[in-house]
Amino acid sequence: MAIHHAGFLLDVDGAEGDVSAALVRRRLERGDFFWLDLHDPSPEQLDLLRDPFGLHPLAVEDAEHFGQRPKLEVFDDFVFLVAYGAGGRHGALVEVHCFLSGRWLITVHRTDCPAFEELRRATVEGRAPAPGPALALHRVVDALADSFFPELARLDDQIDRLEDGVLREPDEKQLQQVFRLKRRLVQWRKVITPERDLFARLAAGVVEIPGMTSDVERYYRDVYDHLIRISDLVDSYRDLLTGAMDVYLSTVSNRLNEIMKRLTIVATVFLPLMFIVGFFGMNFGWMVRHMTGFWPFFWLALVAEVAIVLVMLLWFRRRRWI
Repeated sequence: MAIHHAGFLLDVDGAEGDVSAALVRRRLERGDFFWLDLHDPSPEQLDLLRDPFGLHPLAVEDAEHFGQRPKLEVFDDFVFLVAYGAGGRHGALVEVHCFLSGRWLITVHRTDCPAFEELRRATVEGRAPAPGPALALHRVVDALADSFFPELARLDDQIDRLEDGVLREPDEKQLQQVFRLKRRLVQWRKVITPERDLFARLAAGVVEIPGMTSDVERYYRDVYDHLIRISDLVDSYRDLLTGAMDVYLSTVSNRLNEIMKRLTIVATVFLPLMFIVGFFGMNFGWMVRHMTGFWPFFWLALVAEVAIVLVMLLWFRRRRWI
């Protein structure tokens, strides 16, 4: 059974099983703490939240509707937390709804959550210590927060390559990539900032959750520190992308100016030549007379025009226009 199918039910001692109402009832009767993960739950699986867990109808309604802001709500015997991670397709956000009581932890998410795979594997293999309720929730939210760092590292590499490409040969695809990455950072910032503020309250003990102690608060302060770092990196990368877009626009503008400069030079060079040709091409013999023979044509049409072009080019170079 894999995490990307229907979820799993995991005991703190590493025993796991497929999600089913019978398995949930047996775990509740035993009274041991367990973690139930529901990935893209069906209506039947969501019914587990009503019976046998007996969650408040408002909490069940929140579990059914995604796209929520990070928040923490305290009910009679459990808390409801909305947290976010990264690692979806193209760095997409992973929204996770967490329900925590003294006997169980329930996580609900619609998209794949790679952060849970290593966490589940470590628990099954016994590499992770058996936690209490607050520590179990900490392991989940810590895995979600840490999932941003690989995505931010990849984003950093993308920005480096983007900056090099803009300086070397700017094109419209790079501008599209800038807007795409900025849109992703805006989406991340919308969830990271309120989640950071939420964990500041948890780390300060303003909000109580089942199993929270002064020692466990240190772990939540560590998550808060990670969220601060993520928030700072998001702001830094957004500034870098803004700078890359400015460099792109400046580079394109400079290239356009250079092209216009060259075209202007060509037009200016041909201006006196066109005057000479136009003047002597008029059909008034008393104005321009008639040129007969090779040498008048040679001196006027070739030597004079070449001399004018050379003089103008020397003047342009002296003025540092070229």
